[in-house]
Amino acid sequence: MRLCSIASGSSGNCIYVGTDATHLLVDTGVSGKRIEDGLSGLSLSLRDIDGILITHEHADHINGLGVLVRKREIPVYATKGTIQKIRETKTLGSLPDDLFVEVREEEHFTIKDITVAPMQISHDAVQPVAYRFRHDKKRIGVITDLGTYNDYTVECLKGMDAILIEANHDVRMLETGPYPYYLKQRILGSRGHLSNELSGRLLSRLLHDDLKAIVLGHLSKENNLAELAYETVRVEITMADNEFRGNDFPISVANRSERSDIITI
Repeated sequence: MRLCSIASGSSGNCIYVGTDATHLLVDTGVSGKRIEDGLSGLSLSLRDIDGILITHEHADHINGLGVLVRKREIPVYATKGTIQKIRETKTLGSLPDDLFVEVREEEHFTIKDITVAPMQISHDAVQPVAYRFRHDKKRIGVITDLGTYNDYTVECLKGMDAILIEANHDVRMLETGPYPYYLKQRILGSRGHLSNELSGRLLSRLLHDDLKAIVLGHLSKENNLAELAYETVRVEITMADNEFRGNDFPISVANRSERSDIITI
């Protein structure tokens, strides 16, 4: 299996997950051109994409959807609530109804040789989910846009071979930054976004000897720095009550405007 971030950040998100036979996108929150350019760097095109999985209806996850599905009719997988919100988003333009495939939390489904498992997350959208992927006993998790986590979250994400996980903000940068008070409270709330510290603490409960790659994603442009996210997560792992240290695992930070390296599991 392969994992690659085409774009990841508060201004737009698009993640590629695939095998030799199956090619999927998680979210389409940047322009169609950027997505096509990102795919080109993977020696792929829209013709190769077997499905688009949408996590929720916020603009930074769906902005490019209309352009893509009008250019090529690709099945769009999302929860019932998310599909309804997408249909109500006038900025996307006309979308063919027959392209939508409804998914449900904890109901696994298969796209060619990849099994997809949606999971519940805590975010201020109608019916948001994160996705886990399995192929030949290899497992990848893509989980962003959650304000908090619990034992359910941990159980869902145990045993991943690679994981892209949110490290959205540094709490001090957010608290002293330019955002209005209501927005700061939203981001810090239980239906907002994971801070660097919380990301590290969640990861500390997911570590195992066979974890091959950790990617930190959905960083805020205004309230975080790649170096700060990396160091904070690494320190949280080292300080946690387990046998691992921050340097035991390859940790990278997804860039908001550039395609990441391809992670092959």
